[in-house]
Amino acid sequence: MNPVKWKLHWQILTALILAVGIGFPLNWFGLQEAPGTLTLIGICQFIGTLFLNALKMIVVPLVATSIISGVIGMGSSGAFARLGIKTLAYYTLSGFVAVVIGLVVVNLLQPGNVSPKVAEIILQQAQDPEEFMDKAEGKSAADVWGVFIRMFPPNILEAATSNGQLLGVITFSLLFGFFITRIPQQHRQAQESFWVSAQEVMLKFTNFIIAFAAIGVFGLVTPVVIGLGLELLKPILLFFVTVMLALGLHFFVALPMFLWFFARINPLTHYRAMAPVLLTAFSTSSSSSTLPVTMETVEEKAGVSNQVASFTLPLGATVNMDGTALYECIVVIFIAQIYGVIAGFDFSLAMQMNVVILALVTSIGVAGIPSASLVAIILILNVLGLPPEAVGIVWVTDRILDMCRTSVNVFSDTVGAAIIAKSEGEAVYETEALPAEA
Repeated sequence: MNPVKWKLHWQILTALILAVGIGFPLNWFGLQEAPGTLTLIGICQFIGTLFLNALKMIVVPLVATSIISGVIGMGSSGAFARLGIKTLAYYTLSGFVAVVIGLVVVNLLQPGNVSPKVAEIILQQAQDPEEFMDKAEGKSAADVWGVFIRMFPPNILEAATSNGQLLGVITFSLLFGFFITRIPQQHRQAQESFWVSAQEVMLKFTNFIIAFAAIGVFGLVTPVVIGLGLELLKPILLFFVTVMLALGLHFFVALPMFLWFFARINPLTHYRAMAPVLLTAFSTSSSSSTLPVTMETVEEKAGVSNQVASFTLPLGATVNMDGTALYECIVVIFIAQIYGVIAGFDFSLAMQMNVVILALVTSIGVAGIPSASLVAIILILNVLGLPPEAVGIVWVTDRILDMCRTSVNVFSDTVGAAIIAKSEGEAVYETEALPAEA
């Protein structure tokens, strides 16, 4: 097999195996302070920092171009205005519920509540924690209103270069894209051409950086394994359980409730009908790759019209990322909890509301790229002043969690299509509406 043609997840898995294979023996035999080990750690830290800096470099232009081109692509014609409002309302509600579920579960299970020794080694590459302390200490529920103030910064150029003001960049991009749809057609076409092509450039740029993800992950994880050895397993296992539990609650509780309360659709019927979609999503880890199967299944087995399916599902494959938003929220708070062990404080409600909003919006803004959650998590960590280097620790479990959260993303798309079709008066899952089987 030509290693150049390996899929990204196999490259990353190989890098993780190498990191454990090299780091664990060094830890087991107590060689953490050996000259050769220190040299290896220095090289790995250099590689990891280089990879993270490259990701940070593209965050602002990638998010801005993706959001602006996405809003433009929704169009300004009145033909699908009603469908558009319903679709966006559902996607916003389902995404918000998913993030809140993640928030509650991660606070209940506290996967980042580790020993000080483990916390220090996990965050050994982090910078001075003063920035995060300044942002986290002394905050109360009243500071939630500060989130809305930061959505409208007085200087957007200054906000683009300030980690704490990226929420303002996102808000500006949403409004900028919206008002492009309100200008005359000839000017709109010029703007659309520019922003769509700019997004294409940024996607190519991002793909280039992500191609080095395996090397970057090796550089991030190896020093942690050298320092912790088997002690790393407990927090990672609890983190994995936390994400799986939260995804399960959204998949088996929240989304079925949406089906029943908004459309009076039997959730079990929908699960059975969408089995091919879920299996495809789980195996490909890609909402876009699953889209043809999703559209065919929703139309043929659920009885959703082509008009509704062709509008809601492609949009959902791009912007409706419940599982991704939930995952981002848990990762960020997991890292914050580890930081709290060292600094001795509780992550405030105001800071957690920041995470909720940013996870919801960034899951939309960068959803169209490979490893989108990685870029979004880096963005949120920067906003909070947390060390982005710590994100390397969660890559150990990322492959299986990626498969699971993609399944949640796609299933939420199908739930939205069914609910919206029902609200349009379509006979969803009614026998007379379904095509006859051969």
